[in-house]
Order: sequence, then structure tokens, then C-alpha cells
Amino acid sequence: MTSFIIAKKTRYGGFGGAFAPEILMPALHELTAAWKHWQKDSEFKKQLKNSLTNFAGRATPLQEVPRLAKAIDGPRLFLKREDLLHTGAHKINNALGQCLLAKFSGKKHIIAETGAGQHGVATAAACAHLGLSCDIYMGTVDMQRQSLNVQRIRVFGATVIPVTAGDQTLKEAVNEALRAWSASFEHTHYCLGSALGSHPFPEIVAAFQAVIGKETRQQCLQALGRLPDHIVACVGGGSNAIGIFSAFIKDKQVSLTGVEAGGNGKQLGQHAARFLHPALGVLHGCYTYLLQNEYGQIAQTHSISAGLDYPAVGPQHAALYAAKRATYVAISDEEAVAALHLLAKTEGILCAMESAHAVAHVINIAKKLSKQDALVINLSGRGDKDLGQLVA
Repeated sequence: MTSFIIAKKTRYGGFGGAFAPEILMPALHELTAAWKHWQKDSEFKKQLKNSLTNFAGRATPLQEVPRLAKAIDGPRLFLKREDLLHTGAHKINNALGQCLLAKFSGKKHIIAETGAGQHGVATAAACAHLGLSCDIYMGTVDMQRQSLNVQRIRVFGATVIPVTAGDQTLKEAVNEALRAWSASFEHTHYCLGSALGSHPFPEIVAAFQAVIGKETRQQCLQALGRLPDHIVACVGGGSNAIGIFSAFIKDKQVSLTGVEAGGNGKQLGQHAARFLHPALGVLHGCYTYLLQNEYGQIAQTHSISAGLDYPAVGPQHAALYAAKRATYVAISDEEAVAALHLLAKTEGILCAMESAHAVAHVINIAKKLSKQDALVINLSGRGDKDLGQLVA
């Protein structure tokens, strides 16, 4: 099962790869060599651990939420509190790792894409922390619905570059960031925000996010004396989910569920649920499941959550789905908003709209589960950034 997390010849059960234009291959080869070298370096690992502990705030708590469990007549519920990290989401784990990798590799400038803005904020903060300059590409639609995070990025000293092409969301931001990287990789690192794209990005991002699963496994053994019965996490590109899933893939008694954006309907263009109508194709250098029309063109997507509004899914998740090791479901905008409010009112926790999709799925299945079960929701981020949408 480890092949789902550790790429073998750039693939995960046939998914992944490096379907990149020739102009990008030198940058990808250079990054692969740097990753292979520095991930084993003792000083690199020491500095990363120090930053994760003293800057980001790891380890995050595993909190039981009995009032939410009672409200939904469910099993024992636990939240892995990634929302308590500095900058407000799991994105800081990967941003610190990649920016430190860039610094060790002699790169002084970072470019990144962002949708919900959390990866942009995390990257900007990591760059300030490590003394690197930073440009963040963001679709103008996402800039409008995540204006607070745009301000935060700028306060950290990074430049936000608006992307006006196409749907003006995450897919287009990735496109523009890749173009910029291809012309500047000699002195620039592209800090990709999720476990997708061309090899070695899925491997790198999953490795930096694996800390979530490692901590959760240890905390469950301490709190329960055993492993949990269920792990649930939202899935956009898939980094927070693969991060927590990674420590439990071999444990078949632990069910793994990824929750996608069901949007406001089941027709193409109304959602961002890649597994709702599974179709295979290539996007941003990766062979995986994605949303496409009858002509093979990438379909438009919709989600109330900017962080889930992406037409493809990371290759590790594609492999887990194909092997039937993980289950993937879709949650509507309306269900996610209701779940966000219920968690806030029962436990005093304002989660991100992305995380609310995972909470909503648990609400839907709660009564079907045994009261003796233990279920962990990866609460990937906090919801301050979404307040504008909630009150609009």
C-alpha cells in the first residue's frame, strides 16, 4: 500500500506522471534531484522540525467534540485541529517545507498559486520567515471572494498577481504560475499548494503533509488505546486528505473518506466533484480523474469553497479510489454552510468552508454508525476567510 504515497517511477498505480511541456522538464528534473538530496539531509530536517514547532505551532490537538456528536446522534467525534496552525490551515506544513527546500537549493524567489488564499497566505508567511521574496498568482474571482486573504498576503510582503483568464479561479492561477516558473526556474522555486501536478510535486507535498497523519495516529492510540474507525477529510487537490490518510492506508479496518464539492447540482459546471462522473485525463502534467466535457475539454466547476473549486484530483487519491481503499462523496454548498453553523454553535469552532464539507458528510452518516465507533475529521482550516460569503 505504500506505493500510494511513495511514487514509483513517478506513478501511483498508473496515475500521476509528468505530462509537462518540454520547456518545463529542466525545472522538474532539477527539483526532483534537489528533493532526492535534501529530504535526507539532517540539517534540513532539523530546521524544518524547528519551524513547524516554533513558527507553525505543531503538534496540533486532537479534540473530542461531544456536543456535536450528541447533536447529530453520532459516534465519538474527534477533530484534528489543523485550523489552529499559524496562518490558519494545514497549508503552512507544505509551504514551510517547500520554501526551506528552495532556500537549501539556492533559490531566493518563490512563486505560488492560490484559490481559497490559504496557500498564498502560508507561502507569503513562510517566505517572510525564511527571508525569501514571493509572488502569488490568484484568479480575480477568488480574489473577490477571499479578499481578507489577499490583504494578509500583501501584509506579509508578497505580491498578488491577478489572473483574469478563463474562469479566473484556481486552475487558471496554476497555469500562470507554471508559465512564470518555466521562464525563471534558475533562481525561482514554484511552491505548488496541493498534492497534484507533475512529478515530483505530488510526492513532495504528500511528504510534507504526512505529519498530520503521523500525529493523528499517535494521538488516537493515546486517547483511545486503538486506531480510529473512520477518517474523513475534504478533497480539493487533496493535500490535507492525503496527509491524514497516509498513516492509515495499510490499516484496512480504518475507513477513509474524501469529501468533494457537490456545489449546487450534478450537471457539469455545477460542482467540482471529480468522482461523481469519473473520467480520466491530463491536467497540469498529471494523469488522473478530472471533470471534462464530451469533447475532452476541461469543464467549468463551481463550489462555494474556493479551495475545493478545482477540476482534477491528486494522483494518490485517484489510486486510492481505483483500488477501492478510499471512498469519495460529494457535499452540496447548502449542506456545507449548515454544517459550518452547527459546528460553530455546538462547539465554538469556526471552520473553513472546505472543512465544513467533511463535517457535513459526517452529519449525514452519523446515525448509521455505531455509538462505539471513533471518527476523526481533519479540520483543515479556520473559517475567518469565509465570513464575507456567509453574511453576504
